[in-house]
Amino acid sequence: MAGGKGGRMNLSEEKLLLKYKKPVVLHVVDALKNSKCFSQIVAATSQNSPKTKNLLEENGIKVFETLGNGYVKDLNVVLKSFDDYVLVVSGDLPLLDEQIIRQIANHKSDNVWLSFLVTKEFLESYNIKPQYTTRFEGKECAFTGISLVNAKKISSLDSVKENYVVLDDKRIAFNLNTKEDLALLSGL
Repeated sequence: MAGGKGGRMNLSEEKLLLKYKKPVVLHVVDALKNSKCFSQIVAATSQNSPKTKNLLEENGIKVFETLGNGYVKDLNVVLKSFDDYVLVVSGDLPLLDEQIIRQIANHKSDNVWLSFLVTKEFLESYNIKPQYTTRFEGKECAFTGISLVNAKKISSLDSVKENYVVLDDKRIAFNLNTKEDLALLSGL
């Protein structure tokens, strides 16, 4: 997913082009490519991210243009175009690498939707403040922006039962949502 406005960061440039050694979105692309787990990598972009779209295309990534109507609506459109398992990954995970991608891909199961969480306690140990949390197995957890989805079993995201796996790992815990997150990134 690479089509958001990055509004919480309040930047003049596109968030996924921020550099952490290289543009953040390329860390995600390289982790996916290097994992060798996927037959194709597709980036969902929108009119909100034209420079990100260009960078992705320059790096050989197929782009799926969405309307930019919000994460859930755009994701729903994208998933309807697939008839297989899909790993959904936010483009703002600069610490992602191929080892954690392989570990996540090994969780493929009969679940229609499997989202990966980190505990709030784990996030706070890195001074990261979670934006959205849910309770799972008695713990307050945060979403990572990573899910394994059996797209052929989905007609609408409204009726999908979400299952969870907790995986406290900084490579999936750290995503860029705020300027504070960007400042923390330099210390990791």
